[in-house]
Amino acid sequence: MLTEKLDIGFLHPDLGIGGAERLIVDAAVGLQEQGHNVTIYTSHCDKTHCFEEVKSGLLKVEVYGDSLPTTVYGKFYIIFSNLRQMVLVANLVLSGKVNKHDLFIVDQLSTCIPFLHLFGHAKILFYCHFPDQLLAIRSSLIKKLYRIPFDYLEQFTMGVSDAIIVNSKFTKSVYAEVFPTIGKEPHVIYPCVNTENTQSIEKIDRELLSKMKDSEDKFYLSINRFELKKNILLALQSFNKSNAMKDDHSKLVICGGYDHRVPDNIECLKELQKAATALEIKYSTIFYPQYFSGEIKLDADIKASKVIFLTSISGSLKELLLSETELLLYTPSNEHFGIVPLEAMNHGKPVLAANSGGPLETVNSLVLGENDDTATGWLRETKVEEWANAINECMMIANGSSEIYSKINFTKAGPLRIKQIFSRTAMTKSFEDNIDRIYWVEKYTYIWEKFVIILGNVFLRFIISNIFPNSGIGHFIVAIWVSYYFKSVLWAIIWMAAGLDIQFGDYFY
Repeated sequence: MLTEKLDIGFLHPDLGIGGAERLIVDAAVGLQEQGHNVTIYTSHCDKTHCFEEVKSGLLKVEVYGDSLPTTVYGKFYIIFSNLRQMVLVANLVLSGKVNKHDLFIVDQLSTCIPFLHLFGHAKILFYCHFPDQLLAIRSSLIKKLYRIPFDYLEQFTMGVSDAIIVNSKFTKSVYAEVFPTIGKEPHVIYPCVNTENTQSIEKIDRELLSKMKDSEDKFYLSINRFELKKNILLALQSFNKSNAMKDDHSKLVICGGYDHRVPDNIECLKELQKAATALEIKYSTIFYPQYFSGEIKLDADIKASKVIFLTSISGSLKELLLSETELLLYTPSNEHFGIVPLEAMNHGKPVLAANSGGPLETVNSLVLGENDDTATGWLRETKVEEWANAINECMMIANGSSEIYSKINFTKAGPLRIKQIFSRTAMTKSFEDNIDRIYWVEKYTYIWEKFVIILGNVFLRFIISNIFPNSGIGHFIVAIWVSYYFKSVLWAIIWMAAGLDIQFGDYFY
């Protein structure tokens, strides 16, 4: 149990509103609530496009490196990501802030870690959401060659950290395959969700939902980015094959992130619309940002639609849909973690997910007679027939049509599971346990660090000797600086001795 209050610095590339940013903000707030002093360092933070904890000033955020571009004509993203982080670290080193902190928590980009280790005395914890080299697109030989040095850089820099954390056991298994030479076994800290449900629901969103369905209507929900790899078509096909399709008061709502500049988003939505047409399902499409701004109107007969596609919905509408859905259909396979199933469970709603990746750890799949009172949904092979059967079973449970389902209580089991494993309190405790595990261990100095330190001191002495010839003053200044800044007594003594030798050597020889 970590009892000492620490000064903690977070390093994150771009503090926007994605899943990785949500984790960093939750971790920072959780540790701050435990009495630790927390600062987030980032290369970009737009106060109009960030989480409320950042916007309100609850968390201290400092930005360095935003003057550099993120790409050049849409190219060289990874190069500029590294350069922006180097500018950030250079500011920390030159300002002395690198030695202000007892601990650095770094995520997504690990390039800065050797520099933090070399110039600072803080312990370093790296949070690996997923190996970056597996996320990179390698569609051509040039791109494959371009990525090679960065793949090696990722492996080397991650290995310099004092501890590595991953977001799931699934990611841990992938990490073992991708980084067999690092030699550090990662520990799992699950992301969390807000158990207080403080999101206020906008009036326009309540009105939209009332226009989409009648009060007696029920709906099944899919939330994902509109990407082909998310396999959203499975939700549509399984809904069509289930008994819900025959129920006049049941709908399917498919929503998620959509950018008209991204071809994959456009193609995915068109494929879903085409599939609905082929299945003779009446559907409507609502481009939410345009609806919200008043640019478009809803279809007059939208309530008659069996399927509704919603693009780029707000946090308010997302919470409203999650709170009123019958079942969340989470279709991706081998998802690294998946936060949406947790959000549904937090609302007491059951989840139907693929039996692979993160959901294996988050969703407690129903096995009748074994876990009736703790089940939070179903895990199934991504086959239409199996998913349709699960939807049918969900309908029977909701209707209370059989005594065998009497002990099942998703409304109670979901929030309880979240509180025990996936709450901010649980995540903060996991962070403190992992920090405590490395904090008291003596800092390790790598061979390459010793070489760099010796080479740096030799070069610095050459410079000082030319600036202050035949004088030990420069050496005395460096000795004081090394002692104060790097907390290195050994090198301070070496520099002091060299200065004394130059300044007073003639008196002794």
